[in-house]
Amino acid sequence: MDLVDKAGNIRKPADYRDRYQALGTFSVVDLNGDTQLHHTYASPETAEYYRKTGKFADGTVLVKEVFGTDHAKMTTGDAHWASGPKVWFVMIKDEKGRYPGNPLWGDGWGWHCSADSPESKCNGLQERLLGCHVPAKTTDWVYVQGYPVLASK
Repeated sequence: MDLVDKAGNIRKPADYRDRYQALGTFSVVDLNGDTQLHHTYASPETAEYYRKTGKFADGTVLVKEVFGTDHAKMTTGDAHWASGPKVWFVMIKDEKGRYPGNPLWGDGWGWHCSADSPESKCNGLQERLLGCHVPAKTTDWVYVQGYPVLASK
């Protein structure tokens, strides 16, 4: 995998917005009452494979960007839109257990986080991500209900 070095360190694909398929967007109100937008992209052919099999293929790459929001009253109502980036995450499906002992790899995925702004922290990534994703364990640790393109046609 060209996104992973020999030690299992993951980097964000440089061209994911152009080459990857947009899966969907979650609007999330955080513990402070601030709205965030979580945009998720998937490596090519992910959605097609998932629709056929109900699971993610080994090597699947998911990229999630988390943005703060701005909002204003508009003619359509109270509108929110993405403003500055806060953090982004990369998940890589790993059915083979390629990096045993690396704390960022386990439960069938490699997990990576990077802050695009100084107030975002990625410390304790594995514990936070897995803790957050426990309710999605039965759908391969991914909240698929927010991604309509994964649903059967």
